[in-house]
Amino acid sequence: MKRVIKIRNLDCAACAMELQEELASIGGVEEAQVDFMTQRVTLILTDDSAENAELKARDLISHFEEVEIVEAGAPEKKERHLKEIISLAVSIAFFIPALILSFFESVNEWVSFALYLSSFAAAGWQVVWTVITNFPKIFKNGFHLGILLDENLLMTIASAGAFALKESMEGAIVMILYGIGELLQSIAVGSSRSAITKLASLKSDRAIILKEGKEEVVLPEDLKTGDVIVLRKGDKVPADCKLISDFASVDAKSMTGEAYLQEKRAGDEILSGCVNAGDMVTARVVRCESESAAAKILELVENSASKKAKPEKFITKFARIYTPIVVLIAIIVAVVPPLFDGHDFPKWIMTALNILVISCPCALIISVPLTYFSGVGTLARYGVLTKGAVYLDLLANVKNVAFDKTGTLTEGKFTVAKVNGEERALSIAAAAEKSSSHPLAQAFRETESGRAESCEEISGKGLKALVNGKQVVVGSLRLMEDEGIAVEKANTSRLVVYVAEEGKFVGSIEIDDCVKADAKEAIVSLKKVGIGEIAVFTGDTRERAEESLKELPLDRIAADLLPAQKIEEAEKLKSTGKLLYVGDGINDTPVMKASDVSVSMGGLGSDAAIEASDFVLAGDRLSALPKALKGAKKTKKIVTENIVFSIAVKLALMILSVLGLIPLWAAVLGDTGVMLLAVLNSLRMRMKLK
Repeated sequence: MKRVIKIRNLDCAACAMELQEELASIGGVEEAQVDFMTQRVTLILTDDSAENAELKARDLISHFEEVEIVEAGAPEKKERHLKEIISLAVSIAFFIPALILSFFESVNEWVSFALYLSSFAAAGWQVVWTVITNFPKIFKNGFHLGILLDENLLMTIASAGAFALKESMEGAIVMILYGIGELLQSIAVGSSRSAITKLASLKSDRAIILKEGKEEVVLPEDLKTGDVIVLRKGDKVPADCKLISDFASVDAKSMTGEAYLQEKRAGDEILSGCVNAGDMVTARVVRCESESAAAKILELVENSASKKAKPEKFITKFARIYTPIVVLIAIIVAVVPPLFDGHDFPKWIMTALNILVISCPCALIISVPLTYFSGVGTLARYGVLTKGAVYLDLLANVKNVAFDKTGTLTEGKFTVAKVNGEERALSIAAAAEKSSSHPLAQAFRETESGRAESCEEISGKGLKALVNGKQVVVGSLRLMEDEGIAVEKANTSRLVVYVAEEGKFVGSIEIDDCVKADAKEAIVSLKKVGIGEIAVFTGDTRERAEESLKELPLDRIAADLLPAQKIEEAEKLKSTGKLLYVGDGINDTPVMKASDVSVSMGGLGSDAAIEASDFVLAGDRLSALPKALKGAKKTKKIVTENIVFSIAVKLALMILSVLGLIPLWAAVLGDTGVMLLAVLNSLRMRMKLK
């Protein structure tokens, strides 16, 4: 059983790891995950003791430092950082006069010491208190040494050691610099976190429903499929709907990332989260609020943090063993070298303190998850929903792209263009197609007809149905040939549906489907971002596929494919590099799973395709794909930069410390600087993708 608990006031990544370890030790908790970035706790509970385990977990969370549980519907609280700012201000107020007095030999050194100690206490009281409260937790529900060995302990040892060595100024400045670093880090992380929480603004707080000619204000979650709603100018669309009015102008920037207005006609779908930019219109709800596009965006982005990329997993494991090892190394440095250096313990103890400070893994623990978190948020701004950070790494390595044709490269909004043969062919086809889930069936939705008594779907070919007591076959030319039915072949490049009744040809129906307006732009842009081969996998005939896609700069069109054959084509492309597949229908799910990375169309796409894919295009805009690739590549680059930079600088500082070339305060400044630079580098992900 899975439970997700929203929290706030979780101050640091190390605290998140500590809380996670404590939660995992509760009986009945199979797995616990605490995400510092999204402020969410995810618990996997055993069914037989789920209720009791959840109560214990909630009690532990609410008593963990200053963490609070955020109940559903509770308003967001903006982080003010007032307590931290006051502590630092008081600390600096003590530090400055202490520093000035230390230059006057006539002043008693105990005065300066008292001021420095007061400065240390003001800036570091919470750090020291955390260390003290961590001690009893080590033995709670087993032995957990990792709870104690965090950056709070490292900084407390470093400061206390400096005071013990009569380096009072360095002891105080360690806590001041550490406090400043933590504050700036918290502000930077909070800024990135708020960028994600702004997605909550996609949800409307009210809806106007039309009942018997009267308007009634209701909550969006009370809307049902089929309800008629009123959208006034400036109203946020509360649920996915189809326009009833003749025309509407829609601002879909929040969903697609594109600033221009979309023009909608009667029957067109409008996604929730969009804004009505024109006159008042009416629309019919097609999906309830919980299943709407806006709800999917929020759910996917919030859950994306649970699927961590390899570097994130590595850093988490690395931090667990890294700190104890560093503490052991520092002890060895403090004890062993003095034995061979004239027993100069103060010198080597100071070097050991430098190593403790420099080795603090904050830069990696914060910057790597923050980069992925920012990457997920950036892609969401462009209408690309990521199911997990792990998929950003996979997307960054893609070399080839394959598209489905219908509903992906084309509009997927089929219309009947022409009927050949007997006119009744149209009503027979409509009766059969109304029982089908295939996108092609949309072309017959407005046709007046009955409904088939029974219907069998033949994958990739068509339908067999019982209509008005007669056996009918509706589908492709290949299906007619398989059934041994002689037909009059239509001389057209359009998609053709053939209709037969009781084994005899009745007529054919020509169907129109246009290429999407941004399809060419998307394919050209994909080439520019380094994609090698771009192919199309379609069950359509080669003639129709080539004719309808002739404007697009494709490398290859694989036509006449059944779902199983699409997988074979995918394997061929995968042999030359990682493959990204983009599709929208149920028949695309097998090839999506066979590809390295997959993208589904969020607006028109089927639930099965969305479930099988790694990314979702919320607004069905193909032009967002190149942005997604750029964002993924940029995310991977920044993560690599942060890891290499942080480790390289820390190694350099450690070497300088061992050589006695830098004092303790410089080590703290260097460590804080590395952390801040890594965090600021991570925030580059929030910049506009060019």
